[in-house]
Amino acid sequence: MAKLSVLLHQIDNGTVLLPEFQRGYVWNRDQVRGLMRSLYRGYPVGGLLLWETEPDQASVRGGATDGGVRLLLLDGQQRITSLYGVIRGHAPAFFEGDASAFTGLRFNVEDENFEFYAPAKMRDDARWVDVTRLFTDGLEPFFKDFSTAPDRFATYLERLNRLRQLLEREFHEEKITGPDKDIEVVVDIFNRVNSGGTALSKGDLALAKICAHWSPARQVMRDHLKRWESAGFDFSLDWLLRNTTAVATGRAVFTALDAVSAADFETALAKSVGYVGNFLDAASGRLGLDHDQVVMGRYAIPVISRLLHLSPGGRFADAVHRDKVLFWYVHSALWGRFAGSTETVLAQDYEVVKESGIDGLIASLERWRGGNLEIQPHDFDGSTKGARFYPLLYMITRVKGARDLGSGLELRAEALGKLSALQVHHIFPKAVLYKAGYDRGQVNAVANFCFLTQDTNLMIGKRSPEEYFAEAEEKQPGVLASQWIPSDPDLWRVERYPDFLAARRELLAQAVQSFLTELRDGASAATATDLRPVTVVAGEQDDVRSAQVKAMAEELVRLGYAEPALDSEIADPVTGRALAVAEAFWPDGLQAGQGRPVVLELDPDVADLPRLEELGYEVFTSVDALLGYVTRRNENAAGAHDDADEESAALEGSDTTSAADAEFNEAMRSVYDRARSEANYHATYFLSMLAEHGSLATARKLLHAPAVSDGFAALWERGRLDLTVEALVVQPRFADLFTPAEVEIAHHRLGQFGHH
Repeated sequence: MAKLSVLLHQIDNGTVLLPEFQRGYVWNRDQVRGLMRSLYRGYPVGGLLLWETEPDQASVRGGATDGGVRLLLLDGQQRITSLYGVIRGHAPAFFEGDASAFTGLRFNVEDENFEFYAPAKMRDDARWVDVTRLFTDGLEPFFKDFSTAPDRFATYLERLNRLRQLLEREFHEEKITGPDKDIEVVVDIFNRVNSGGTALSKGDLALAKICAHWSPARQVMRDHLKRWESAGFDFSLDWLLRNTTAVATGRAVFTALDAVSAADFETALAKSVGYVGNFLDAASGRLGLDHDQVVMGRYAIPVISRLLHLSPGGRFADAVHRDKVLFWYVHSALWGRFAGSTETVLAQDYEVVKESGIDGLIASLERWRGGNLEIQPHDFDGSTKGARFYPLLYMITRVKGARDLGSGLELRAEALGKLSALQVHHIFPKAVLYKAGYDRGQVNAVANFCFLTQDTNLMIGKRSPEEYFAEAEEKQPGVLASQWIPSDPDLWRVERYPDFLAARRELLAQAVQSFLTELRDGASAATATDLRPVTVVAGEQDDVRSAQVKAMAEELVRLGYAEPALDSEIADPVTGRALAVAEAFWPDGLQAGQGRPVVLELDPDVADLPRLEELGYEVFTSVDALLGYVTRRNENAAGAHDDADEESAALEGSDTTSAADAEFNEAMRSVYDRARSEANYHATYFLSMLAEHGSLATARKLLHAPAVSDGFAALWERGRLDLTVEALVVQPRFADLFTPAEVEIAHHRLGQFGHH
């Protein structure tokens, strides 16, 4: 057993540390509150597992003593880090993560609850005690604060003293000792006992072994990743390790690194970084793929790293060789070559590279595809910027001389000069299409996108193609054809929109197929000029759905959850086919390394939900449902069930206090009925909220939510914001039921989106 005060002191003097293979701190504020609440109430919170090592046995994170035995935390990192941060007021030396998760915790001496500092609620209220100050300064500073409440003075001090006594709380310790406990054995033990925490990947295990002999390895790799990130490319540590493993061993499995010395690994890492740089230069300069959203199929890149490693000088042999490699890269990405059993496919391709180089890779890919490497019009059927073929639209825009509809200039940085920032433009404006009754999938079809300069996008505004196409063609002859826009004016009418999409898909497929054939044949390799990167920025105001998803993502990040990938395609690991283009995707769980991958898919009709669930994804089909799940999860972590239930009950009880309440109750229920009958929208989640919380509580929850509700978004698309809860709240007859701030929220939302 070890007292908490002793553990904290051992962290201070560098005796208790983290092994380098441990991932960072991932807890959020509700988990910290829950831990403090459990400790204060004397509940069990679990023991600790430590690895007792000599300094040369394992690489550690944070400051370390020069000699003597070290205790490395294997199980309990999140708990001990949280307690150290709250009690000491700063993070420990080994910390990696967001310190705001444990900064600013307050304890209410009246109701004995823990919450994080909220100025409006806590300022000038002495009952909200700064927990860190209590531990650092002791009880005495609070004597004066409580002197104005003599009848509660003794009670308050007793509670604070009980809280300070957490330093005497003893934690059960188990220690792994013995010279036979090498890092592989220890990591295996870690994964077994840490099943509820952050499990280690195969890459983590391999890197842990490398770090045991070359301690800066992980930091050196992170530095390279940060450099790429600053250039607009987001790669993972595992991905860089894949490239390094390919270069060092020619094998796909990380265990191959067991036979690689630290010096050889360092050399291979430096070489792989160079090979990746060569590829990114080629993808950007020759294909125009110059930022993260259009760099697809990133697990094809380790194969290219291996190919370059086996090439003289570690570079492409010539321009023809480079173009063939890029041809293979594009097709392997489009057809999901590396979507499944990555190590199996990589091993096959590494062997092909060794035997027959790029020609062998292309032949192997053709066999895998049954001889079909042709681009077809239906390949451009996808929607949103996360669709697999969106990067191809960007690619041909950059390489085939697409021109700006306003200026007529080619969309190349060198031609545009100061206008080099491009915007994604909906050819048929979103507002026009929604008004005509088209759904989100049609509105955001890839074939409805093009790229323009900011000036031209502003000039076009929300005009229909019927208005601006003829004008653009008259001023800049041939400009429509340069953007693969059908020349038939009849297709420019909104009622012919589906036919417009079909015609443009034909043109796009022909253009892409022509360019890819050039790459394979090397027809234009010698004359190709490098494209300079351009900046792509948001071209139009987000519609309400996009705003809803972004607000949700920002709220979850604020609460301590991982940042999701937006508009992210999810492929079947067996066939490589696209299963969904998720509005938001957490591949490592809502908290990195904890729980199953989470998918938010707002178009369930066009996604393969059964297959996603079969593969172990946790799928949500509405923002409301996901936020509700997170709220329940946070309440569980904080132990706040009773408080939440009391609040809901109080709000529910208020529904029957007046005639206005009863009228509002009836109006809320009529929203569901009218939305179903007049707008063909079935607000099932809204109906369940009414049943669970009552009308007033439901309205308040929707108004105070960080994102607009699913019902608001769906009714916006149907042009029926009059059927939303916000439309009820702003009515004068219900004004007294809500605060001025709540009414203002409703007015703001209706005004913000009503103009659509």
